[in-house]
Amino acid sequence: MQILKLIFKNAFRHKLRTFLTVLGVTIAILAFGLLRTVISAWYAGVEASSATRLVTRNAISLVFPLPLSYKEKIRQIEGVKGVSYGTWFGGIYIDEKNFFANYAMEPKTYLPMYPEFIIPPKQMAAFLRDRKGAVAGRKLIERFGWKIGDIITLKGTIFPGDWDFVLRGIYRGKDNTVDETAFFFQWDYLNEALKKAGRSWANQVGWYLVEIKDPHIAADVSLRIDRTFKNSLAETLTETEKAFQLSFISMTEAIVVAIQLVSFVIIFIIMAVVANTMAMTARERIGEYAVFKTLGFSGFHIAGLIFGESVCITMLGTAFGIVLTFPAAAIFGKELSQFFPIFNVERETIYMDIIAGFVVASVAALFPAWRSIHIRIADGLRRIG
Repeated sequence: MQILKLIFKNAFRHKLRTFLTVLGVTIAILAFGLLRTVISAWYAGVEASSATRLVTRNAISLVFPLPLSYKEKIRQIEGVKGVSYGTWFGGIYIDEKNFFANYAMEPKTYLPMYPEFIIPPKQMAAFLRDRKGAVAGRKLIERFGWKIGDIITLKGTIFPGDWDFVLRGIYRGKDNTVDETAFFFQWDYLNEALKKAGRSWANQVGWYLVEIKDPHIAADVSLRIDRTFKNSLAETLTETEKAFQLSFISMTEAIVVAIQLVSFVIIFIIMAVVANTMAMTARERIGEYAVFKTLGFSGFHIAGLIFGESVCITMLGTAFGIVLTFPAAAIFGKELSQFFPIFNVERETIYMDIIAGFVVASVAALFPAWRSIHIRIADGLRRIG
């Protein structure tokens, strides 16, 4: 206990220096935590993917459609439990900056494959009855202040024109890993309008969502589906939902790598700051360490004092940084919800913050401890005189 008390007193002997060092560590850990949270948010859709869902799209690109007639053929393939379909709509609400995911889907088969979407039964029934009905996520509702029964107009980009929808339902995620910023409506409403206008996308879908009986047969079922439509006018590419999500992430992989590098650069910078603090501290106390040696303290005890002081200062800043990460992430996530629908501080991020704090504390104390251990008693006492 006396050693711990001595370490604590040493850590706050120069209050201004300690305060500035703790502040620097706090800011560094806060920045590191936020950057790691951004990376987690980037992969949130991938992590939330189900192992029992496959996505079948056009083998050329997602922008090319597939015939509606494929549905029954896919349903008959061994290992398939259910089939649904959807089409990316890409509508704009008022202004292009108001971006959110919006797509048409077949609600009776599509929504049951997403048990993580929770919609009140009455709202679900109202949505199914209304051909122009739509369902939106809770965060999207809060963002625009919509309410049940509102008429929402989206300006089509892929499908030109103004499209009116009636908000019939609000869905919530079963937990905080579910995207609550999506907007979806009935595919029949889109298809009927396209048929009346004589558009080429009539009776065509953007992708098929396939539910399989066992996640272990995902590869086999994918091959069977793609073989079924091989050499057809619209060949398919079937992959797991996770692989489908990763294909989008790969387009921005350079950005993710850059963010990762910046997060580690921050740790190296704060390591230099703490090391400088500990070096100044050790240099000022060489005389004290020499006295300790004359009293019989070993180099191990002196190194322990230096490492203990470094850990005390660094981990105090780390603790403040971790605490501040949560409100900062909440503000960050709210302001950029259109880009990061899921922005949660993961447990792994906190572990990485703590590990980073210990690494910084240990490395920063290495040279001062080595120098203090190896200095001769006479040289240390000479500084006192």
